[in-house]
Amino acid sequence: MAIILSIFNNKGGVGKTTYMYHIGHILAENGKKTLLVDCDSQCNLTAYCIGDDDILASWDDEGNSIYQVIDPIYQGIGDFHKRIPMEIANNLFLVPGDLRLSIFEDRLGDTWNSAKGGSVPDLRSQIAIYRYIQWCVAELSVDVVMIDLGPNLGSLNRSILGGTDYFITPLSADLFSIQGTQNLGNKLIHWAEEWNQIKSSYKGSELSLPSGKPKYLGYVIQQHNVRNNSSGMTKGWKIFGDRIDSAVRTNLVTPLEALGQVVLREDYNLGKIPNLHSLIPYSLEARKPVFKCTSVDGLNGEHITKARESRSLFDQIITIIDSL
Repeated sequence: MAIILSIFNNKGGVGKTTYMYHIGHILAENGKKTLLVDCDSQCNLTAYCIGDDDILASWDDEGNSIYQVIDPIYQGIGDFHKRIPMEIANNLFLVPGDLRLSIFEDRLGDTWNSAKGGSVPDLRSQIAIYRYIQWCVAELSVDVVMIDLGPNLGSLNRSILGGTDYFITPLSADLFSIQGTQNLGNKLIHWAEEWNQIKSSYKGSELSLPSGKPKYLGYVIQQHNVRNNSSGMTKGWKIFGDRIDSAVRTNLVTPLEALGQVVLREDYNLGKIPNLHSLIPYSLEARKPVFKCTSVDGLNGEHITKARESRSLFDQIITIIDSL
């Protein structure tokens, strides 16, 4: 059975897309058939994975972007299109993002209350993306699904997280990421209550409802500047870096543990991904993970060594995903 893992934070600019992109490639290299789903209407993951021509093709009427897949449901004329995701590497597939997904989010907001009341057509809208992902899992024999979510607490993320098994929060060592954990924790508690209401209201048998209870795996600290000291951070970054764990435990782990929505562990820090600076533009241009970039892609000297060594930054989360 596949696991569905969302990368999510209500604060933007924390490197979640880059993080997910690299994890997906490593899982695929390790023999795990992996599906990346771009549910962020900014489409950064899609632009990282494929070129403009392929993006435009996925947005076409016969395309396989996430919006084109659920367009019949949005229009109220049918069920989702059964369209195969793009294969972007061996064992690695992509459901491309689409700017128009924000239109579908409006529908999700408008139909949430009626779905809670048991309306089947509106409930089908709420779980449309979940049901499509389940179809992809069965069609492609997927092992791991990774979903890139936009940096907000809107109705689209509420719907998708309801069908997620686990989620990770990438965080920057700054005030805004720390404060964001409180907003996120409160919202997740509220969403869990509402998903329970949906499951209680639905009396039919045709729809397989998601759990509505994604489990928290932990956080990864991203984008910090590296120094050779015990923390691995500059003094400035360490000020907020030292506050992250306490905030996560208070605002996420403790309240979600009461709901059974935490994978219990001693350490919720899943790793530190430093600021890779100019290596990221080379990676974006080549559409390769940083650790696969070489002199062919414009790197030279120490950059080549640093790029190659960056693969080890993701070892901890790969081990945890394997254990699931």
